[in-house]
Amino acid sequence: MISKEKQRVLDGTGHMLIKGGPGSGKTTIALLKAKSIVETGILRDEQSVLFLSFARSTIARVEQHSQTVIDKETRRKIEITTYHSFIWSILRSHGYLLTSKQMRILLPYEASVALSNCSNQEEKENEMNRLFEVDGLIHFDLFAKKCCELLTKSNVLLKIFTYAYPIIILDEFQDTNDDEWNLIQILCKHSDLIALADPDQRIYDFRGADPARIQQFTETTSPEIFNFGIENNRSSGTDIVEYGNDILTGTNLFKKYNDVIVYKYELRKGNVHQLKLKWFLLERIKELSAESHRNWSIAVLVPSNALMVSISDILSKSQRLTSGISIPSIEHDVVIDTAGPALAAILIAQVLEQCSQNKCNLSIIVTNLCEHILGRKGDKQPNQAETELAIALKEYIDKGEFAKPIRGLKRQRIIEECKSIAKLSNELVFSGDVAQDWIAVRNLFKQSAMDCLKQVYNDSLFIKLLKKGTLLNSNLSNTWKENGNYKDATNIVREAFIQEHFATSLKVWRGVNVMTIHKAKGKEFDEVIVFEGAYKGQRFIYSDKKLDEAQRNLRVAVTRAKRKAYIITPKNDPCPLIAQ
Repeated sequence: MISKEKQRVLDGTGHMLIKGGPGSGKTTIALLKAKSIVETGILRDEQSVLFLSFARSTIARVEQHSQTVIDKETRRKIEITTYHSFIWSILRSHGYLLTSKQMRILLPYEASVALSNCSNQEEKENEMNRLFEVDGLIHFDLFAKKCCELLTKSNVLLKIFTYAYPIIILDEFQDTNDDEWNLIQILCKHSDLIALADPDQRIYDFRGADPARIQQFTETTSPEIFNFGIENNRSSGTDIVEYGNDILTGTNLFKKYNDVIVYKYELRKGNVHQLKLKWFLLERIKELSAESHRNWSIAVLVPSNALMVSISDILSKSQRLTSGISIPSIEHDVVIDTAGPALAAILIAQVLEQCSQNKCNLSIIVTNLCEHILGRKGDKQPNQAETELAIALKEYIDKGEFAKPIRGLKRQRIIEECKSIAKLSNELVFSGDVAQDWIAVRNLFKQSAMDCLKQVYNDSLFIKLLKKGTLLNSNLSNTWKENGNYKDATNIVREAFIQEHFATSLKVWRGVNVMTIHKAKGKEFDEVIVFEGAYKGQRFIYSDKKLDEAQRNLRVAVTRAKRKAYIITPKNDPCPLIAQ
């Protein structure tokens, strides 16, 4: 049954602004609106409705949802994609108007290395612009800006693309940054825009999302405005959305809710409290399985990457308590930032490529190791010790005076272990079974006593692209069949990461998933466990200055749940947003 407000959307024309909370039906009505536009026959053969969102996971969910509300023939006239994919399609074809260099994407893991020496945002922006102008390398943060330049320079191009997409739907509009907003303003000159927004789900202020954005859209386009309020379709029959909305005003502290449960844990030495989380998770798995809910899904959502990795480590291993009780490992997926795993994969691919031809050497390993040290933390700068280590190792390799030892006992041990890895890798006998051969190389780093080398192994465990049937596995297998070795493995792995970035994953979220709150945006699960650690870097909120940001983050986390949400916080110092 479609409400009067939603029917107004279906009947309306021109620019629109659709506001509503989590699960209020903004996406569904936008898809039905697209369907209605196609069925009226107003689009020409070469025209489509364009649906844009930020995350691939969101696009995948929208794509799957579209299959339930729109017939196959109509869906051919609706293009559902990310901002990055849409902009890259323009830049890839017409970027020659901006640079004489062959344009190539600077992938996130490459950018983390290239920008590792930049101490502030201004230096980063200057270096990104230099890389584009000198080498044709384009950082994702420059996509919207360069696309604006292109469409501003060429009115013909602008008319071509807006003619192709006369109606554009903008999902998660509240998260647009300044450059994306500038691009949207250019597009709205010729296309009708339908913006879907929830100002209280704005959790990307760190990348430029502006609380004034919705008002700017209203002033610029004079849209017809629709408000779905707190209508709840995702977790209908529960108090989950009500609780999430009450977090924003603090009224959740004084009310009781169904289906939202707060637990406080006793702080213990080490990670004992994380074992309690694991025990609780096992109970939830047991109960969901007993309900014959075969395709159940649980998300463990945390405030930071470091806490996520720590929890994943606990879940991956079995533990035996002093009482004699054994806690089994829990199979789970981790949604992790790609910089560390990608750089580890490139290093392993380099070794695999060279040692399969009996050509691996110290320089290859150390050069790639330095990139991993500098770039594995992504947007977070390496600390001084890491930077100094990488610089010293790189200078030693560049000089090539290997008969002389590098200065410093720790550095000497790293060089000796890299020599050992090179020697052992050249002695490996490969079978052509991609996964088996990859693991053989990967395990050379597992045995290392040096943290920087062991970290390569640890990061590489998060690579999910090598399973049978994947493009990476297939391409590596083909190069083995053609050459009897893994020639060009490094380029194959790099290309796989490009494909992975733009691919719309049709992953269905089942079983246990561990991720940060920001990674959970746009996803939904049967149950959500929001876990807060006890130490700095593991908390939802650190000071009153970020109170509103923490409230929005926690609201997003809780409202990912369809059936139940659990919030777990330290008893000795509970989160002030949750309990007093």
